[in-house]
Amino acid sequence: MSTTERKHSWWKVMCLTGVDYFSTLGYQPGIAALAAGALAPIATVVLVLLTLFGALPVYRRVAAESPHGQGSISMLEKLLPFWRGKLFVLVLLGFAATDFMITITLSAADASAHVVENPHVPSFIHGHELAITIGLVAILGGVFLRGFSEAIGVAVFLVTTYLALNFVVIAVSLGHVFANPHVVGDWTNLLQVEHGSVLAMIGMSLLVFPKLALGLSGFETGVAVMTHVQGHPGDTEERPVGRIRNTKKLLLAAAAIMSTYLIASSLVTTWLIPPAEFEDGGEASGRALAYLAHGYLGNSFGTVYDVSTIAILWFAGASAMAGLLNLIPRYLPRYGMAPEWAGAIRPLVMVLTATAFAITWIFKADVNAQAGAYATGVLVLITSAAVAVTLSARRAGQRKQTVVFALIAAVFAYTTVDNVIERPDGAKIGGLFILAIVVSSVLSRVRRAFELRTTKVEIDATAEMFLRDCARRDIRILAHEPDHGGPEEYQLKREQILLDNDLPDGADVIFVEVTVTDPSDFESVLEARGEVVHDRYRVIRMESPSVPNAIAALLLDIRDRTGVRPHVYFEWTEGSPATNLLRFLLFGVGEVAPVTREVIRRAEKDREQRPHVHVG
Repeated sequence: MSTTERKHSWWKVMCLTGVDYFSTLGYQPGIAALAAGALAPIATVVLVLLTLFGALPVYRRVAAESPHGQGSISMLEKLLPFWRGKLFVLVLLGFAATDFMITITLSAADASAHVVENPHVPSFIHGHELAITIGLVAILGGVFLRGFSEAIGVAVFLVTTYLALNFVVIAVSLGHVFANPHVVGDWTNLLQVEHGSVLAMIGMSLLVFPKLALGLSGFETGVAVMTHVQGHPGDTEERPVGRIRNTKKLLLAAAAIMSTYLIASSLVTTWLIPPAEFEDGGEASGRALAYLAHGYLGNSFGTVYDVSTIAILWFAGASAMAGLLNLIPRYLPRYGMAPEWAGAIRPLVMVLTATAFAITWIFKADVNAQAGAYATGVLVLITSAAVAVTLSARRAGQRKQTVVFALIAAVFAYTTVDNVIERPDGAKIGGLFILAIVVSSVLSRVRRAFELRTTKVEIDATAEMFLRDCARRDIRILAHEPDHGGPEEYQLKREQILLDNDLPDGADVIFVEVTVTDPSDFESVLEARGEVVHDRYRVIRMESPSVPNAIAALLLDIRDRTGVRPHVYFEWTEGSPATNLLRFLLFGVGEVAPVTREVIRRAEKDREQRPHVHVG
């Protein structure tokens, strides 16, 4: 097991997840009240059932199949290979960016609401939520420009303090409910008047619960941080059984804690807070539990609660920023789709911070206005995870699990579509992120198409022997399509090359064959295997996403390995050069000869050190 990264008990890592997941208690009860009115507690119960019997089983399987923190996006990448998988991942990255960016802006907006509404804050601060929110985002960006690493110790302190304070607020509020039981009666009477029957209440709750989807926000993060989880002494990187088991404990504990708090907070805020106070400008807008803390426990306790809420919301933004800084470099560079600045932390932080400023300004730092966009990002990721585990179960031949996960995926798909129809802002923002990611990625891929993309060349003993035998004279490489024809095909190819290039004999000729693997991959390790075919022809066989790149990498490695500049011989490819160039960009084949030469030219600036390229 790797020891390069310090491991922690699963409950401590749960707190790292909790700065995102549990911090939604700061605004979730108010959003639920606005979305569902008196039905908020019942809709919250529906959400909790979906959490425990939908999202939790899905992500427990994700944890088992992605134990190194790659998450459901990585699962789909493996299940959907080639360009289809890459483009799907880019789309998911767009929605993941939506999720994380809105986490930053919405958390900062809610923190500013807690600042402004605190009675100890000077009155001139009121009405300046936008400026406060932008200030908090700027501080967050400044911290990351100086360097930031997630501190589990800080997360443990913030989460335990915040949950303890919320427990006190909810317990005291329930005490007031018991002292004034008429509030429950008033609520049930209102439900009867507005909806008539229990079935009507349940039906309406099923329709409105997608608006409460913010309460599902912590699961993808829970899997992403599982590399921090301490496993068992016998764990290996290939089989981290203990880490997986403890991560499942983490997910279960987080879901159980959050479900309890969601139901309890929804009940007390619905029973005790006048509906008008949830509206924009109301004292409970974006801070329902803080309203109860100040009202029932006094301004001193309420201020402590506000400070705790502001701290965990700010840290939730920090967690989201760290997630983006990990997510973008994890995928795009491997696809050859990362602009140069994407691999540098500071430029990336500046771009993300500027984006957060824009989103904050567009939504005017309004928590409720951003809820739809946040929910869309969360739901798309959870739906994709449900689809991933469904495909995984189907591939494994597990029919029962396939049916169950397919039903869960259908429920989440409905929830996502309903949320997008009701509040299209999330889809619009996600679409903008997707467009930006896809366009910049494709342009970067095209610009980097002629880079030497092979990270390492490994040559086996037989291929090494071929090169050693030829290095005493000239090393002549013949590019040959790997269709595994008979001996006459190799003979005709050699004779044609000798004739076209006026070579005396083919004694030192080595055939090279490249089989294209996944042309959508960018970087690869090249393994060259030597074989004697038909008892007389020396052949080096390789697998690579790109034929020209593989040949160029092999030639440069031969030069460095033997000290001899090898010669490579091609035949011109038939067809339109433009069409062949497009085939190279998409499928790794096409006009092999000029592309190989261009890759070598860019990799080796000294013309006198380049391998010789011949075309006939």
